[in-house]
Amino acid sequence: MPYLRPPLLSRPAAWLVLALSLLHALLGALLGLSGDEAHYALYAANPALSYYDHPPLVGWLQWPLVALDAPDGVLRLIPVALWAVTAILVHAIAVRLHALAAPAAGTAQAAGFWAVAALGLAPVLHVLGIGLLPDSLLMLFTAALMLQTMRLRDEAERQRLRAWVLLGALLGLAGLAKYTAIFAALPVLLVLLLAHGTRLLRQAGPWLAMLLALALVSPVFIWNAQHHWISFAYQLHHGGGSHWRLSQLLQFLVVQLLVYGPLLVWGGLRLRRQSTQLSSRHWLALLSFFALPFALLLYLSGGGSGLPHWTAPAWVALAPFAGIGLAALWAQGRRLALAIMVALQALICTTLFGLMLTAGVPGLHSLAQPKAFNPFTDFHGWDEAGRRVQRLAGQTGVARLAVQNWTLASRLAWYARPLPVHVLDPGFDQFSLWSGDLPIGADALLMDWTQMAYQLPVGSGMFKSCAPLDSFTVQRLGRPVSGFVFYLCRDWGGQPQPQRLDWP
Repeated sequence: MPYLRPPLLSRPAAWLVLALSLLHALLGALLGLSGDEAHYALYAANPALSYYDHPPLVGWLQWPLVALDAPDGVLRLIPVALWAVTAILVHAIAVRLHALAAPAAGTAQAAGFWAVAALGLAPVLHVLGIGLLPDSLLMLFTAALMLQTMRLRDEAERQRLRAWVLLGALLGLAGLAKYTAIFAALPVLLVLLLAHGTRLLRQAGPWLAMLLALALVSPVFIWNAQHHWISFAYQLHHGGGSHWRLSQLLQFLVVQLLVYGPLLVWGGLRLRRQSTQLSSRHWLALLSFFALPFALLLYLSGGGSGLPHWTAPAWVALAPFAGIGLAALWAQGRRLALAIMVALQALICTTLFGLMLTAGVPGLHSLAQPKAFNPFTDFHGWDEAGRRVQRLAGQTGVARLAVQNWTLASRLAWYARPLPVHVLDPGFDQFSLWSGDLPIGADALLMDWTQMAYQLPVGSGMFKSCAPLDSFTVQRLGRPVSGFVFYLCRDWGGQPQPQRLDWP
């Protein structure tokens, strides 16, 4: 079937993308950077060919704004734009898929709208539309690769060299975004081999695409070769997790359904293909953009290594299929059920936004432990912590900062930059490359955060003394949600022994 260029967006879908993008931009301007966001912003502040835990694109993309010292709200316009473009691509894929699937009910434009709606009602995808993570990039490249692969199924498009150049560029950029981009590359190969057979391998275009992709990702290999392949070793260990247990896999699956919402699943399951334009194997090959990465990450979650947002690119690939199914359900009169589902997921998303802004539910601590872990405090207080420790550094003449866990280091290093942050932990991380170990005998300003509190590192092999200098409490809606304490620590012994404090 000749490739038909779909309209950019239907009017309802355009309004939905615009409204959600404005909401993302507003929240991005009101919230501080999370730990992961600050870590990747530091990539931009420390330009390199690659990094210990991820490829470099997430840092390269922010480098111009970081070099201009842009505020957090401006930096967050990048993920806002990435989410919007991803939604536009998902709409285009759904329209194209509708032409290939020809379901019994629903129009192509309705399929595009419902695909965007399913995307916009998935709670965790909003987090990736506000904060820039490698997954924010891979979401876009997965959708772009899926659309370009569908184009290349057409015989005329297959003959165009520029189409293969675009495919190679997308593959290379995806590889620069995250290592799991390989899960998106395999479906590309599967779909195109099914569409054109082995004659594809006798054509110059695919080989040009492969060479271009390899050239684009070469900085990752060069950096790793210079650093004893530490990034690859880390990813293999990190992805493998520990002891595999079915209970962990089932827990991960339940979390997936909660954080991405049932609309994506329901729409995908209800899709009924009634067309002879595609055989079952061709249809399943397109569906492998979702099924392959999701199945692999689901299996790996049994080892305890899965995080909810890792599967985001896979769910983006499912959204066009879900859009077709949901459009058919709407046309078949299942409107009340759909409206209820939409309302429930919209309520969950709204609740998530509120929790992010208020740092949790007011009164929650009175119902649980007074210092129970609250993930929503991540967005609050770190800018003030950075300002205070900079002032303390000026007052004491001590220019080295210290924390006892690398997850604390990123936010402190971002908001207190350019002061170096040392992680007092025997493990190896990106800060081992940026700041190195704290020199033996050195003094440091130590920061402690109540949401991840540690015993003071004083004693044999550690600091000889630590004296409190300053502290403050972060409040939201008139209630304390976290606190920061700063110490002046003298004469480091070089033998870290971090010990978490148990909550009372």
